Parts: sequence; C-alpha cells; structure tokens
Amino acid sequence: MQENNTVSGVNLTMQTPKENPESFTYVPIGTVHSPFTDIAGMPIQPTGARDVRGTIEIRPEFAAGLKDLEGFSRIILIYAFHRCHGYSLEVKPFLDPMPRGIFATRAPKRPNAIGLSIVRLSGVQGNTIEIEDVDLLDGTPLLDIKPYVPAFDSYCEEKAGWFDAVSHHATSVKSDERFR
Repeated sequence: MQENNTVSGVNLTMQTPKENPESFTYVPIGTVHSPFTDIAGMPIQPTGARDVRGTIEIRPEFAAGLKDLEGFSRIILIYAFHRCHGYSLEVKPFLDPMPRGIFATRAPKRPNAIGLSIVRLSGVQGNTIEIEDVDLLDGTPLLDIKPYVPAFDSYCEEKAGWFDAVSHHATSVKSDERFR
C-alpha cells in the first residue's frame, strides 16, 4: 500500500515494508521554528548559535511523548534537511577548503538528508518546546527527539579526524548557498 501525504510542507510517500523492504518512511513529529529563513548566513553548528532562541511545535498526536523531558538541560534533535536537494559523496565542508567524503563531514547534502543538533532545552509548554542554541532553518521537519545524557553522549578524549584542527572555527563560520 502506498499513500502520499504532506506534513509541514514536506511530501511523504508512505510505503509498507512488503512493497520495498529497503525503504523507510519517517513522519515528522513536529516543526522547528527559528529566526533563520535562508540557508545562507545561518550558523553551521549549535556552538555558533549560542543563545539563539527557537521553538518546536510538536504535532498534537505526539505531545504525550514530551512527558518528563523538562528534567534535561539539552536534547538531541533529529530532523530532515528539507531544503537540500540531491547529494554529493564528496564535498567542501564549511570549515575546510579540502574536499572530504560526505560521511566524514556534517554537510547537509547527504544520501539520506538527516541532520542532528544538540540544543539547550529552555522549557516545555503543552506541545511547544522552547530551545536555545538553534542552528536550524525555520520550518525544519523534526523527526525525533532524544535526551542528551552526558554519561552516554560525551566522549571528549576521542579523536575527531580533520575536525580536530578546525572545529574551533564553528563559532564564527556561517553557512552559504553551497548545499541547497
């Protein structure tokens, strides 16, 4: 069975696993609202978006899942890069002039255009989540929320490949139009 829907401006094709067992369908649980309406000029990571405020509007049918979220200071947002089209297996990332393999970057033009940001949680009011350090475009379809747990999610002693030499620039480098 195949069904087409539009959720938050994103066209979704619903497929059962029997039709194509290698496909997956994700339905947005909500929409991120931020001050950024264009890819060009926005922060490239939450560290470059310190104190930028936004909200997430969770669809009513998923609002009960917000129970107990307020006890966390940070949350992990998993979302669709809804304004990026196509993908490149080699890209010039924002922080480096060298071409890199897409899976060694956080560039948005990916085979599965899925993004991840760790933001500060400011509050939950009904089905609205208030967040800070927002590096997402306004209208971004939110696929999932996970709590940030330092004991599970922080590995400061690990190596970050080529990012080790340039990650400190993420606070000042802004996005441009290369990944539309």
